[in-house]
Amino acid sequence: MSNWAAFAGVATAVTLLLLALTHATSVSASFPTRAEVEWLESLPDGSDHLAPDRDAPPDPEPSLSATALFVNVLVTHGLLLCLLVVAAFFAAIPASAFGLAVSAETVAVGVGFGLALSVVNTAAGLVAERYGYAPSEQLRGILTPETPGGWLLLLGGTLPLVAGFEEFLFRGILVGVFAAGFDASPWALAAVSSVAFALAHESQGRVGILVTGLLGLLLAIGYVLTGSLVVVVVAHYLVNTVELVVFEGLGVRGKQGGQATPHR
Repeated sequence: MSNWAAFAGVATAVTLLLLALTHATSVSASFPTRAEVEWLESLPDGSDHLAPDRDAPPDPEPSLSATALFVNVLVTHGLLLCLLVVAAFFAAIPASAFGLAVSAETVAVGVGFGLALSVVNTAAGLVAERYGYAPSEQLRGILTPETPGGWLLLLGGTLPLVAGFEEFLFRGILVGVFAAGFDASPWALAAVSSVAFALAHESQGRVGILVTGLLGLLLAIGYVLTGSLVVVVVAHYLVNTVELVVFEGLGVRGKQGGQATPHR
């Protein structure tokens, strides 16, 4: 017999822990506005050491290193995912409650959904940039590898783990399992889980939280409509991959007015 209450307790604790870790990380990492980025880039060579006056924008470089961020993602997401899987096993939660059925059709739907969301994600990012914010750009810069091996690790290890863990928690558990175990409205759960998903990306700033919350809501809607965790995992992975490959791997940066320039 499934112990829904016990598993819900573990899942709630994991969610709160993730949000606490995100908040602790974001305290030392602030991502700049577009004005701050352009201010730093406008400085003449060799002037980095000059102290800006009180009206100058702050240094937009984040304090988190690429290595620290990779370790945080791999260790945190991996361990929490293992904890949730073990808890689900001992609580005897059926795989159907998560929407874990895999088929060629669910993968194909996920690919189509992911490509559509990539368009929405790019448009939302351009709107944010239009109003002077560039949180995703700075985060992409931290995540982008400099070697083929780094890209292989990112695309074949880190991004699948991020997509798998976040969808398993925010959609598969907070929507699917909670709806199945407690006879709750999946649409209400989708709204609540999207708020939690947005807060889990606090380090991207207020605009980044809003954009991520919108993306999370669309993923939750896709999950409720299809009942498939596979669909949203594939879609989530594609959104992250397309953003990194297009803007960083191909060296494209969006600028106000739609002009693209090589990434420095």
